[in-house]
Amino acid sequence: MSVATVGVCALEALLPERGVAALLGDTQIALFRTHEGEVFAIGNQDPFSGANVMSRGIVGSRGDVPTVASPMFKQVFDLRTGVCLDDPEVSLPVYPVTVVDGQVVVGSGDD
Repeated sequence: MSVATVGVCALEALLPERGVAALLGDTQIALFRTHEGEVFAIGNQDPFSGANVMSRGIVGSRGDVPTVASPMFKQVFDLRTGVCLDDPEVSLPVYPVTVVDGQVVVGSGDD
């Protein structure tokens, strides 16, 4: 089966280096657009605090790795893989993202 996809918002609604929370079915996700125009979708729930706050995180980079730091305890996550750079045993779910006709489309990850 193919991955289900959902149109979430217009690309122009995502301000560079700022996060936005959205619902993907019953799941909260956090969307980010970088200054380079890349769009990423990760789980919105901070695995360290349990709070749904990742969309409020601080976007940055470590070397060439686009990152977001949790606003709670400041752990840094790779936006591409969801892996915590401070504790690689912990990760966030990541969702495939495409932009189609100016709309951000996110895969649910469901097969």
